Amino acid sequence: MIPLVHDFRGETVLVVGGGPVGARKARRFADEARTVVVSPEFAEGAFGDAELVRAAVTVDDADDWVARFDPALVVAATNDSEVNDALVAAARDHGALVNRADRSGERDVGSVVVPATIEDGDVAVAITTGGASPALSKYLRERIEAELAGAGEMAELTGELRAELKDSNRTPAERRDAIRAVVRDPSVWKALRSGDTNPRREAARVIRTTENEDA
Repeated sequence: MIPLVHDFRGETVLVVGGGPVGARKARRFADEARTVVVSPEFAEGAFGDAELVRAAVTVDDADDWVARFDPALVVAATNDSEVNDALVAAARDHGALVNRADRSGERDVGSVVVPATIEDGDVAVAITTGGASPALSKYLRERIEAELAGAGEMAELTGELRAELKDSNRTPAERRDAIRAVVRDPSVWKALRSGDTNPRREAARVIRTTENEDA
């Protein structure tokens, strides 16, 4: 499997199944896409901003439900393998991606895995075991979460610095070295995470240091 990032803004995600797994998937996608959950019953807990449709999807009408919402992604999360089979077939017929939640470690050709994700601003790290071990994905996510603190602010800061350095007389290689030095400097990270000092001032100091080294 090859990890890819998909932009679901303006798209619809259809989740079939209102159990805990369906709720978790719905919360994941509802922040970005129109998310519709179809199920005869819904587990207690939050489904985010997803639309809840109380109905039972069957093998015979799975294609009709997919056609009705024209989703970019279908999440088959029922406890009926035959219904999930029908949803997978319907999704493929309609050119939609499909995530089947009842087969951990087993993936049909063309299916997608929803990874464990850590996000800090525009920075996101995704962890997947190919569906084989969600527990391991969760453990690794918890280990990485602390390390990612401040990464969103670092991305924003270095994005601004890159734009500013393009207007300088530095060569492309010198600009790359300056940004790399900022990213690797502990004092800049400390400033981003603690707020005790000004991160931009620390970054400017690092860049001046690289200028002196190049002179």
